[in-house]
Amino acid sequence: MKKKLLITRRLPDANLAAARARYDVTLRDTADGLTVTEAAAALRDYDAILPTLGDQFTADAFGDDIRCGVLANFGVGYNHIDAVAAAKAGVAVSNTPDVVTDATADIGLTLILSTCRRAGEGERLVRADQWDGWGPTQMLGTHVTGKTVGIVGMGRIGQAVARRCHFGFEMPVKYYNRSQKPVEFPAEQVATLTELMGTCDIIVVTVPGGGGNTHLIDANALAAMRPEGIFVNIARGDVVDEDALIAALQSGQIAGAGLDVFASEPIVPDAFRAMENVVLLPHLGTAALEVREAMGQMALDNIIAWDEGRPLPQVV
Repeated sequence: MKKKLLITRRLPDANLAAARARYDVTLRDTADGLTVTEAAAALRDYDAILPTLGDQFTADAFGDDIRCGVLANFGVGYNHIDAVAAAKAGVAVSNTPDVVTDATADIGLTLILSTCRRAGEGERLVRADQWDGWGPTQMLGTHVTGKTVGIVGMGRIGQAVARRCHFGFEMPVKYYNRSQKPVEFPAEQVATLTELMGTCDIIVVTVPGGGGNTHLIDANALAAMRPEGIFVNIARGDVVDEDALIAALQSGQIAGAGLDVFASEPIVPDAFRAMENVVLLPHLGTAALEVREAMGQMALDNIIAWDEGRPLPQVV
């Protein structure tokens, strides 16, 4: 008899076909994440679960009579899963690193360029038929080449962003990482987050969400930035104190922001939408078919490994 697998969001067709060829699949064809109550029920009813961002596998979800043996997360970030509670309940947890690195870094560069060069504002101007022609002082933005970029969190994605900035745009690179992190290209590790925020023209956040990184970027961190500074977040929404960022943008304390993630997705604060100096994307970090297919296959590979009694290749 096939094991029962719950997939909490619609995956690419290739992934669904591969899953159905091996397992008894239940697909939740909705954009809403599992509530804590639904997550608890799923842990009781299914042998394996392929969850993703928004599914609330908090400590409260791990009750008695758990049937599930593995949570193979679709995505590198897993702050929606209490990995400690899962381990205590005997549920293995995996994620999908590596395959998301380049696509997410590309979105980081998209946001840097779009925010610095006011691309979102300009596109809205053209669509509204309010452009009255080219002029020498029209829509002047920030020149990107040669600016100093600061990377918060020098993991896989942080390094991929830094490489693009250094080799593609001749940008000096600085970075803050809680541990020593040598890299294979010119970059300076600084001792504190405040130092990084205060000495760079553009800040890009790439740390994991949740835990000690919640509101890592707070009012004090933003206050250290230069008035012409540009802030970009491609990490998780909870890494940033959104109220503090809104205040910094509204007051002109910083020049602009590019955001692909938000604290309460899909809810985006009205204040962000009201500001022309903010570029907003609907969590597009890995939104390319080949990337999403690779993520889905990696998640399935971890489920298959669990099913066959092998170590999970991407265990967290």
